[in-house]
Amino acid sequence: MSLLTFIILIPFLGALIVALIPRNYRFVIRLVALAATLVSMLLAIVMFVRFDAAAAIKGFKFVQYQPWVQTLGISYYVGVDGINVGLILMGAIVAFAATCVSHRIETQVKEYYLLLLVMVGGILGAFASLDLFFFYFFHELALVPTFIMIGVWGRGEQKNYATFQITLYLSIGALVALIGLIALYLNSAVGGSPATFDIVEMTRRFKLMPLSQSAQMLIFPLLLFGFGVLVSLWPFHTWAPLGYGSAPAATAMLHAGVLKKFGLYGLIRIAIPFAPDVAKVHLQFIAWLALGNILYCGWVAMRQRDFNFLLGNSSVAHMGFCFLGIASLSLVGVTGTVLVMIAHGFLAALSFGLSGYLNQQTGTLEISKLGGLMKKMPFIGTALVIAAMAGCGLPGFANFAGELLTLFGAWKTLSPFVVIAAWGALVVGAIYMLRAVRNILHGPLPENLPALQDAKLWRKLPFALLIAGLILFGVAPRLLTKKIEPAAKEIVAMAQGKAQAATQQQRAEAK
Repeated sequence: MSLLTFIILIPFLGALIVALIPRNYRFVIRLVALAATLVSMLLAIVMFVRFDAAAAIKGFKFVQYQPWVQTLGISYYVGVDGINVGLILMGAIVAFAATCVSHRIETQVKEYYLLLLVMVGGILGAFASLDLFFFYFFHELALVPTFIMIGVWGRGEQKNYATFQITLYLSIGALVALIGLIALYLNSAVGGSPATFDIVEMTRRFKLMPLSQSAQMLIFPLLLFGFGVLVSLWPFHTWAPLGYGSAPAATAMLHAGVLKKFGLYGLIRIAIPFAPDVAKVHLQFIAWLALGNILYCGWVAMRQRDFNFLLGNSSVAHMGFCFLGIASLSLVGVTGTVLVMIAHGFLAALSFGLSGYLNQQTGTLEISKLGGLMKKMPFIGTALVIAAMAGCGLPGFANFAGELLTLFGAWKTLSPFVVIAAWGALVVGAIYMLRAVRNILHGPLPENLPALQDAKLWRKLPFALLIAGLILFGVAPRLLTKKIEPAAKEIVAMAQGKAQAATQQQRAEAK
C-alpha cells in the first residue's frame, strides 16, 4: 500500500474509532483525533522529503492504482508530483494544527471531531486523487462537514445566514464544476478508446488529440466558473468573509487554508491544460477578475471592524495573486501560484487560529474593543505580528517568494495588471494589516476585558508549526520550487500547445 494512501486513510480510520467511543470519553476522543492527524502529518513530511522531482518528471510518485468500476473507467488512483506534493504537506500540517486548537470545543465533542477527521481525510484525498471521480468525491466529502460545523459550532448572530450562504454558493460552484468534469469525461473517449476518469490517461490522450474547439468552449467556462466560486474568485466571493467570520477556528483554518485551494488546483491540473485554446482567450478576463480580488477585497478589508471579517477579506484578496499567476500562463507564474497556495495555507491557518484564541480570551473580535494585548499575551501578540508581516508580503516569508514569482511571470504578458496588483498588495494590504495590529496589540488595555492568559507550551505548538512553515519556505523557497518546476513545465507546455508539437516532431523523427 502506498505511503500516500496511509496519509489519506489514517484520518478516516481516526473518525471510525471516534464513532465507536462513547461520547462522555472526551479526552480519549481528542487524543485519537490528535494522534490521527499527527501520524498523517509525520507521514506527509516523510513523503515530501523523499519526493524526488527529477525522478517524477516521467510521472507521479507514491502511486497506488486500484480499478473500481471498470465499465465507467473509475479507479482509486492516487499519486503526487510537484504540483500537489507541497499542498498535501501543507494540508497535513494545517490539519494537525487545527486539531490542536479544537480544545476550545466543549459541546457535542464527539460529533465535532468526527466531522473534523472526515474533513481532513477528504481534503488530503482530493489533492492526491488522479481520478476525476474521486477527485470530486473527496472534495464533497470535505465540504459537507464545513457547512455543518459552521451551523452548529459557529459564532455570532449571523452564523445561520452564513451557513445558508456558504452552502448555496459552494453547492452551486461544485455543481457547475461537476457538469464540466462530466463533459470532460464524455469527451475523453478519443481514438476508439472508452471514456475514462483517469487524469493521467486523459493527459496522454489530449496531448495526442486535443479537445475540439467546441468542446473547449463548453468545458472551460464551466470549470472556470465552478472552480472560481470554490476559490472565492471576485465577484463570486461574498460567501467567504461571512463564512470564515462565523466559523469555528479549526474549520476556518482548514477551509480557508487548504480546501479553498481545490479550485485553483483544478484549474491548474485540469482546466488550463485540457482546454488551452479557450483558456488563452480568457487570460485577460482572468487577470481583471484577479485585480478584483486584490483591490476590491483589499479595500473592503480596510473597512472591517471585526478582525475575523478583516481576515476573511484578506484571504480572498490573496487569491488574486494565484489567478494572476495562472493568467500569465508562464512557468514562473504557475510555479509562483503553487507557492502562494502553500504559503497562504500556512498564513490563513495561523491567522484564523490566532483570532480564535483572541476570541476565547477576550470574548470579542471587534477591533475597537481591543487594545494593548501584547502586554498580557506576548507570544500570541508576536505570532500575530508575524502573521501580519507575512500577509504584507515581507521578505523572509513564503508569501513574498510566491507573490514575487507570480508578478515576474505576469510581467511579460500582463504588465499593466502587475503594476496595479503590486500597488494593491503593498499599499492596501499594509494599511489594513498594520492598522489592525496597532489597534489590537498596542495602546491602553481596555478595562472591560476579562483576565487574559498567554498561550502555554502545548498551546503554542500549532502556531509555532505554522510559523515555521512560513519562514522555512520563505528563507529557502527552492525547497518547494525545485519540486514544482518540472511538473509546472509539463502543464505550461501542454497549455501553450507545445506538447502536441513535440509529439508530432517525435513521430516525424521516428519515421
